[in-house]
Amino acid sequence: MESIGLLMLYPMNTYLEDELNKRFNLYKFWNYPDRKQFLSQNSASIRAVVGTANAGADAELIESLPKLEIVSSFSVGVDNIDLVKCKEKGIRVTNTPDVLPDDVADLAIGLMLATLRRIPACDRFVRSGSWTIGQFKLTTKV
Repeated sequence: MESIGLLMLYPMNTYLEDELNKRFNLYKFWNYPDRKQFLSQNSASIRAVVGTANAGADAELIESLPKLEIVSSFSVGVDNIDLVKCKEKGIRVTNTPDVLPDDVADLAIGLMLATLRRIPACDRFVRSGSWTIGQFKLTTKV
């Protein structure tokens, strides 16, 4: 059986790259300085594209891959994928939604606390040795 060509648009973690390489004929797009030449020589074998929030599939890339069946974004958003072109050509699009909401909420709470309690300023106060000269001004209560 012919190996499915998978075009990875941007470096990802080593584990993911290794696993994809075991299962597919993996092309790492960043390794090809002349991308037009690479696509002209390999486009017929590529059926899948994997991107990130940094690198997606635009209309030009999609048009250059006649056998493209799926575009997968290893991120929450699909902003860098031409969804209209994918729909027009019947190409499936996937992403990784709902993987970070709890972490984002935790960070938002942490940033609010840091801002209201002036934690970065307190840290600078202590590190600079200013605590030996006087007290830090009281902050807002949460």
